[in-house]
Amino acid sequence: MTRFEVVRDPLWNNIRLDPEALAVVDTPAVQRLRYVRQLGHAFLVYPGATHSRFEHALGAYHLARRVLDALEDAGDVRPDPAERARLKLAALLHDIGHYPFSHALEEAGLPRHEALAARHLTSGALAARLTELGTPAERLLPLIRGEARGPLVGLVAGSLDVDKLDYLSRDAWMCGVPYGVIDVDRLLSALTVAAGPDGRPTLALHEKGLAALESLLFAKYQMYRNVYWHHAVRSATGMFKRLVRCAIAGGRLSPDGVALATDDGLIHDLMGNDPTGLARALRERRLAKRALDLPATDLPPATPAWPSDDPDLLERVENRLAQELGLASGELFLDFPAKTDMLALDLPLVKRDGAVTHLAGADAGAHLGLPRVAAELYRSARRLRVFVMTSAAVPAKRIVELVMAPREDVAAQLDAGRPLLTNA
Repeated sequence: MTRFEVVRDPLWNNIRLDPEALAVVDTPAVQRLRYVRQLGHAFLVYPGATHSRFEHALGAYHLARRVLDALEDAGDVRPDPAERARLKLAALLHDIGHYPFSHALEEAGLPRHEALAARHLTSGALAARLTELGTPAERLLPLIRGEARGPLVGLVAGSLDVDKLDYLSRDAWMCGVPYGVIDVDRLLSALTVAAGPDGRPTLALHEKGLAALESLLFAKYQMYRNVYWHHAVRSATGMFKRLVRCAIAGGRLSPDGVALATDDGLIHDLMGNDPTGLARALRERRLAKRALDLPATDLPPATPAWPSDDPDLLERVENRLAQELGLASGELFLDFPAKTDMLALDLPLVKRDGAVTHLAGADAGAHLGLPRVAAELYRSARRLRVFVMTSAAVPAKRIVELVMAPREDVAAQLDAGRPLLTNA
């Protein structure tokens, strides 16, 4: 077997693929990721955002390899070859179960992609290769799902995992925006191993990396505000969620089939039988327009979660709002995305004198400025929007009252047939 190969990458330049990566990278399950875009419909706004989950997987693998080399060179930890290969493979395969079009289908109510990883890791050529490598699925899945224990599991799922370091850097680079600039070299050189809150060794950050860590957090905030939650991206996402939910409800698609599809394959299937017209509208970039666009800072700080985590209730609300505004079902989309852990931290900090403290919650504000204003930054990134396919006047006050209502009250109002936009 070839000892290694080098792949050229626009972000990290040269990515070295060691034998364990070469053994799995050409399997159908991994090659499928070439045809799953990293940022879903963001390419409708940023034409360069056509990079794939495959590129991101290679980048995460590359960074995992660099971190392991740096930790070993510093004498912080020396994993045996099997554990080293397991960590690198988990980084390479962390998105193996990902749906087409980014996270839209998880928002639509389908299982999270981490839960689907087992299907790919336990069947077909990929499972056979992993078994040959002595790293079967049961050794990788806990790492991918963030359930593993060990000093280096934070490389794959944690506050400073290689997934974040690659996707923030790569997404900004491919979109052509300056918001995702992170001092990755400084962060990698500042990683170490120290005792966590439970006394067990875990991935930690040396104090010299604090400025670079703050750059990562601010980059994440900026990317959500300007790219991931851009109004046109969210409009396309709302349309796509409704399109797929209708196709599944109508028996034209199955959840299992959607989970195994590629971007173009799924769009082809949707356009072949689309009574909603949304597939062609997306293809031709005829996006729903904003009838309402309010910053979350105009709303009370604590807002109910149902607009972002209850797709069934959200669809019922959208249909009722459309009816009350004289629109057809599927012509109105209510959007209030949430990412409550956007700026969260949870890792040990090794101070210059060797003392270890913990970067988490309010305690992080003692060492970093950004966590002190994290709640306000998060609110400033969020926006409450209503998108419509046909012009309509949407009463802002009533929509705010609606999204502030508890989930149970909204469901009861719908069940009773009471209007949402006027007083009953």
